[in-house]
Amino acid sequence: MILASSIFLITLLFVIWQPKGLQIGTTAIIGAVVALIAEVVSFDDVLVVTEIVWDATLAFIGIIILSMVLDAIGFFEWCAIKMAKLSGGNGHLMFVYALLLGSFVSALFANDGAALILTPILLAKMRILKLNTKTILAFLLAGGFISDSASLPFVFSNLTNIVTANYFDIGFMEYLANMWLPYVVSTTISIIVLWLFLRRDIPKQVDISLLKDPDAVLKSKTLFIFSWFFLALLLVGYFMGDHYNLPVSVFALGGGLLFLAIASYTKNAKAWLTIKTAPWQVVWFSIGLYIVVYGLKNAGLTDHLTAIIHELIQRGDAVAIIGTGFLSAFLSAVMNNMPTIMVMDIAIADIPNQALAYANIIGCNLGPKMTPFGSLATLLWLHVLSQKGGKDRFLAILKIWFDGHTNCVACSTTYTHIREKKKWIKKF
Repeated sequence: MILASSIFLITLLFVIWQPKGLQIGTTAIIGAVVALIAEVVSFDDVLVVTEIVWDATLAFIGIIILSMVLDAIGFFEWCAIKMAKLSGGNGHLMFVYALLLGSFVSALFANDGAALILTPILLAKMRILKLNTKTILAFLLAGGFISDSASLPFVFSNLTNIVTANYFDIGFMEYLANMWLPYVVSTTISIIVLWLFLRRDIPKQVDISLLKDPDAVLKSKTLFIFSWFFLALLLVGYFMGDHYNLPVSVFALGGGLLFLAIASYTKNAKAWLTIKTAPWQVVWFSIGLYIVVYGLKNAGLTDHLTAIIHELIQRGDAVAIIGTGFLSAFLSAVMNNMPTIMVMDIAIADIPNQALAYANIIGCNLGPKMTPFGSLATLLWLHVLSQKGGKDRFLAILKIWFDGHTNCVACSTTYTHIREKKKWIKKF
């Protein structure tokens, strides 16, 4: 356990640190190779991990390709400008609309897609609107939060959803029927809490006349209109695939490549450039980190987790479901939600209560927001901010997070604790 934990912690440290020239995917693969050499995992374990994550990984590639093509034709920029215009210049209403847009993008294009695509667009629009740094960071911080908390409704909305749905053989319709309500509740509460926490940094009025007309940013109005029909047909395809028990990646990857081919044929995208610039590091990160964490499973971590969950079951189903959710949330915060979802799925595999699988998903999608490294979407979000806003962006975000929103009802009870944490922040 000590060796497996050490390899995992060092790998995670380098993933968070990201020293120059060493990307997250490369780091995870190095960690996986070290785990193999140290015999923490075997080649048979690699095959088991691949079997667990292949569908999620291929689906992710397809969703990202589709998102990148839509971004190239101005789809998301149109949505962002439209959102701002609909607010009528009311800063607080714009804040709410921005979060609703984030929840929409996260649901349909996955949390990682929302972090990669929507974040730079929102950042650019906030700068055009001549908002101050604290206001821009308030919008971006909220957008980064909603990317995970709203990634619940569809199987393809998060890699964690796909892995668990496949592991427990949960169909597309069955999943949606059980998770649409948690999605609505999570999105609503997230918006309320984020507004309470950040409202002091949101201006009452914003000069939206500085923004272009939404249609002006579109490269092809025809392809833009077609994209809405394409997305609707793709969603129908997911439901049909559920009926025939087809993998999610068949439609996610197939749909992404088909739309890329259409956009390339109409000369609104370059197929090779899109595929070349896709975030392949995320794929290596996914596979590598799962292999590293499987070493923790071999060392007995899942046995300990199973024992804890059985203890919770002794206290009733409600306690078991809530306890599983909190356990998943805590582990996601400290060891990233991608490895957590697999470890927890294995831990609850032999327990005849499918509600625990849904609790695991909710915990793994909400818990990561407690730390800056809890989810891949957050790491991607921070990476985008670093590229677009300077290497000190992360420290600026930490300063806003800890810097005393004392008038916020949600934070007032913990302000004393936060004030103590500020001493650590200064040292950091």
